[in-house]
Amino acid sequence: MAEAHEAVAFSFTVGQEGFYVDVSYDVFKALFYAAYRSWKLRCCRTLNSFYNSLYPGHPLRGIACCGIVAGLYFKGHDPSYQAIDWLESNLFRRYLEPRNGKVLACLVVGSGVYVVLIQLRQYILKKLFSYHGWMYQEHGKDAGIMPKIWSGLVKLCVGRNPSLFSCQNFLPSLPVPSLDETLQRYLRSVRPLYDDAEYQRMEKLAEEFKQTIGKRLQRYLWLKWFISTNYVSDWWEKFIYLRGRSAIMVNSNFYGLDAIYIRPTTIQTARAANLTCAAFRYRTELDHENIKPLMVQKLVPLCTSQYERQFNTIRIPGKETDKIVHYANSHHIAVYHKGRWYKVFMFYKDHLLEPCELQLQLDEIIRDPTQPAYGEEHLAALTAGERTLWAEARDTYFRSGGNRYSLEAIEKAAFVLVLDEEEFEIGTSMTGKLDDYAHAILHGKAYNRWFDKSFTFVVSKNAVFGFNVEHSWADAPISGHMVEYVLSEDIMHFGYDELGNTCGTPRFTALKPIKLKWNISENCNIMIEKSLAQATKLYNDVDLHVYVQDLYGKRLMKKFKLSPDAYIQMALQLAHYRDSGHFNLTYEASMTRLFRDGRTETVRSCSIESSAWVKAMEDPTVSREECVRLLRAACDYHQLQYRDAMSGKGIDRHLFCLYVLSKFLNLDSPFLHQVLQEPWKLSTSQTPTIYDDKRLSRFLAEKPQMAEKVGLTRLKCISSAGGGFGPVAADGYGVSYIIASEDLIFFHISSNKSSPETDSTRFGQRIKQAMEDMRELLEGQTSSVGSSKGEKKSLIDSPSADSSS
Repeated sequence: MAEAHEAVAFSFTVGQEGFYVDVSYDVFKALFYAAYRSWKLRCCRTLNSFYNSLYPGHPLRGIACCGIVAGLYFKGHDPSYQAIDWLESNLFRRYLEPRNGKVLACLVVGSGVYVVLIQLRQYILKKLFSYHGWMYQEHGKDAGIMPKIWSGLVKLCVGRNPSLFSCQNFLPSLPVPSLDETLQRYLRSVRPLYDDAEYQRMEKLAEEFKQTIGKRLQRYLWLKWFISTNYVSDWWEKFIYLRGRSAIMVNSNFYGLDAIYIRPTTIQTARAANLTCAAFRYRTELDHENIKPLMVQKLVPLCTSQYERQFNTIRIPGKETDKIVHYANSHHIAVYHKGRWYKVFMFYKDHLLEPCELQLQLDEIIRDPTQPAYGEEHLAALTAGERTLWAEARDTYFRSGGNRYSLEAIEKAAFVLVLDEEEFEIGTSMTGKLDDYAHAILHGKAYNRWFDKSFTFVVSKNAVFGFNVEHSWADAPISGHMVEYVLSEDIMHFGYDELGNTCGTPRFTALKPIKLKWNISENCNIMIEKSLAQATKLYNDVDLHVYVQDLYGKRLMKKFKLSPDAYIQMALQLAHYRDSGHFNLTYEASMTRLFRDGRTETVRSCSIESSAWVKAMEDPTVSREECVRLLRAACDYHQLQYRDAMSGKGIDRHLFCLYVLSKFLNLDSPFLHQVLQEPWKLSTSQTPTIYDDKRLSRFLAEKPQMAEKVGLTRLKCISSAGGGFGPVAADGYGVSYIIASEDLIFFHISSNKSSPETDSTRFGQRIKQAMEDMRELLEGQTSSVGSSKGEKKSLIDSPSADSSS
C-alpha cells in the first residue's frame, strides 16, 4: 500500500540540466476544501452565537420591533421620547439625508429596545431557574401555589426550539451554601462512621474552623462566585484532574460497552466504519447546534458547556500540571492496528466519507503487512503511565521533525479508533467473558489505547464495540449521549448488507491511509518501556467484575413505590456492610448541570437513616414492618440528599473550594485536612440512558426485516451494558450501574487485587443477596404497608449521575 502517502503540494528536483518543479494539484484542491470547510464552520458558529445571544428571542422579532418603532415614528407618534430626533440631528445628519438619517435612527432605537427586552427576559428566566422548589414536590399530590406560578412563568418566558447552547445565557450560577449549613450537613453525614469520642473530636474541629478561618475563606469564596460563572468547575478540573501526577489509565479514565443484544455484523472494518461515520454525523450536529439541550421535566434546561470539547480534544502532559487543548476542527482520525499508527482522512472534496468509502481505507490498514517501527508498538504506553515521565519524554523526543508531525496527527485527530486484535463477547449470561471485555476497554494492554485523547473507539476483531474516555474534559453523560446516538445511527441510518459489510457503493477510491513515521531513539524507547512497566503493574492489580442483575429491576422497584436509584443505593449499603463489617464513607455522583458550567456534586449515601436500616436487616429481633419503615425512611432521605446536591446544597464541592483557598492563603486547617483525606471506600455512579424510544418505534415499523436481522425488538432495544471506572480507594470498591431495561441492571465493580479487604466477584454476590433480601422484605408486606405515609417519590425517578473517578 502507499504507506507514505505524504501531503506534499510541490517539490523541487535539481539536476544537471536545471531544476524542475512538480506541483500536486490534488493536494492544492484538498487544502482548498479543508480551508473552505473551516470557513463554513466558523461562519456557522458565528451565526449560532448571534442567535444564542438573542434567545429566547429571534432576529426576525428584532426586525419587527424596528419596524414598529419606525412605523409609529413616521405616523407622528414618537415612541422614543425624542431620542430618534436627537440621533438624527447629532449623529447621522452630517452623513445622510434627513429622511435616511431618521430611518437609521429608528433602526438603532428599535434594536436597542429589543436588546433591552431580551436582556430583561433572560434575567427573568435566570431568576426563575434559580428556584428549585419543584424538585421537592411529592409525586401524586397537588402542587402548591408557588410551583404552579413558577411553571406558568417559565412556559411564558422560555423560547421554543432551543439549540444546543441557546439556554446558557440564562442558567443561574451555582450558589455558595452557607458555612453553617455545610458544616451541619457534614457532621450529620459522618455520624454513622465514628464512635462518640471521634465524632465529638470532629464537632470540635468543625467549630474551631468556623470560628477561626472559616468565615474568612467563605468571604473569599463569595468573591470567586461573583467573578466567575461557576465557583467550582475550573478548580475541580485543575486540581482534581489536571494536577494529578499518577496514571490516568484506570485511575481517571472510564469506559463504556456495546449494546447488549445487537450484533449487526462480525466484520471489524464494517462496524468501525459505520460507528466512525456516525460519530462524525454527531459532530456535525454539535457544530451546527442541532442537538437539543436535555430538559428536566421538559421545562428546565441542563448546562451544555461540556459538549464543546467532545471532539478534537487532547490532554497534554505537563511536569506539574496537564492542560486540555481543544482544536476548532479536525478532518481526520488516528487509527491503531497491530502496533502501527495511521492518519485517516474523513473528508473528500468537502464531503464526509460514506461508511463504504471509509471501510476501504480500514481494509487497507488490516491488509498492510508493514511491521511497526522501532518503539512504535508500545508508544501509547507513555499516555498510560505517570504524567511527569510522559511530559519529559514529550518535551525531549517529540518537539520537532517527523516525531512531532506524527504526534500532532494523533493529538489533532477528531478521536482515536483502535482496530483490536482480540475478540470480545457481550450478553447477559456470560459474566466471565464480560469481565474480560470490560478489562480490555478499561485499560487494554496499556500500549494499545491513547489515553490522553478525549475518547477512543475500540472495535474488536469480531466487531464488538467499546469506548474509553479521558475524564477531565467532561463527565459520563456527555459521552453516553454521543454513544447512544452512534449506536442508533449504526443500525437505523447506515445498516449493513447481506454479507455484513457497509451499504452503498464507493464514489471514489482516491484516499489512502497515511502510515505515521516515527524515529524513536534508544533512550526514548527506554522511557516508553518504563511507562509500560508502570502501567502493566497498575492494570494487573485491577479486579474488575460485571454482575448482571436480571432477576428483577426498576419495574418491581416502582411497584414497591421506591425510587430505583435510592433502592439500588440501599442495596449497595447493605452489601458493603456485609462485605466489610462496618460502615464507610460512600460517594454517589450527582449532577449540578442545572447551573451554568455545572459538573458534579457528591451524595453521601451512607447516612444515619441508611445505617439504621442496615443494622435492622442484620438484627433478627427487628420486625419486618420496622425494617420496611426504616428502608422507606432511608430512601426518602437519600432522595432528599440528591435533590439538595442538584440544587446547589451539597457538602463536598463547597468544602473542596474552601480547602483550595486555604492553600492559596497558606492557612492550615486541621478540619479541612481531615475532610479531604477521608477515603471513599465505596464510590458509586449511575449511568443514565437517554435513548429515543420514538425513533426505535419508527424504525421497527419502517424496516421490520432489517430489525429482525440484527435482533432488534421493543424488548431488546439499543440499550448499552453501561460502563465503569477503576477503584478510587486502594482498599475500596468502585461501582457503576446502569438500569438497562425494566428488568435488567448491570453492575460494574472494580477493586484492587492487592487489597485483602476487597474482592469484586464476592461483592457482586453480596449485591445479588442484598437485592434478593430487599425483594423478599417488600413482597412480604401488605398493600397498606406499601402505601405508608413515609413514602415519597421524586419528580426525577432515576436522576442522571456522572461516572466519576
